[in-house]
Amino acid sequence: MSDSNANSSSFLGLNPIQQWFIQHWQFLVLGISLPLLLFGILALKVGESASGLPWDLSILFALHSTWSPQLEKLAIILTFTGMGSGIILLAIPVMIILGVQKKWRSLLYLILTLSGSGILSGLTKVFFHRIRPHLWQSSYPLPSSFSFPSGHALLSMTFVIILIILTWKTKWRSLAIGLGGLFAIAIAWTRLYLGVHFPSDILAGWFLAITWSILSSLLFNIHQFDQIVDAQSSTLLDR
Repeated sequence: MSDSNANSSSFLGLNPIQQWFIQHWQFLVLGISLPLLLFGILALKVGESASGLPWDLSILFALHSTWSPQLEKLAIILTFTGMGSGIILLAIPVMIILGVQKKWRSLLYLILTLSGSGILSGLTKVFFHRIRPHLWQSSYPLPSSFSFPSGHALLSMTFVIILIILTWKTKWRSLAIGLGGLFAIAIAWTRLYLGVHFPSDILAGWFLAITWSILSSLLFNIHQFDQIVDAQSSTLLDR
């Protein structure tokens, strides 16, 4: 028996819980534990200085130094695509494609993960109740909700991570990473440029989005189920 067959046999000899942890340890460490730890560190720092960390304020003032009426109008237009309604409009074509392809598990993952990110945003804002920055006057009205974490950053990054996960085994993966990354950064820029969020709010939203999206993909068993079946089938055929 070859080394690969021996490894498959030894893997299948483990109990289901052990198999699951071996297959998903990268996701558990890098995709869930690390960003969650970074979010916790940010939350502690924000708790010590709710009015803005030193680098929060320096970044905001640096961005504001580039202010122009044209850029502000662009930021106002772009920022609406990062709202819940904007993300839903962007997600509808993806939902239709998944429905046509009868990928019901992936469709349910997309719908529930996006919905969950909205709920997560609301709950964490209320829990941390950080007041938004108000450093200059703007034609964009200051939102009445709390600041930490950024809901726009959380929702947009959640949508991007979902697309990357769903396209990971397809030719569209590079496009999802490239355009998705630009979209998440653009939405983050609008929130900072308009002065309605601290940079730490943006980072916190991103860290939560990564944690939630990857955790949800594991709960829905996206892609991993096929790998287990393939490993079991190849072992059975070699017997």
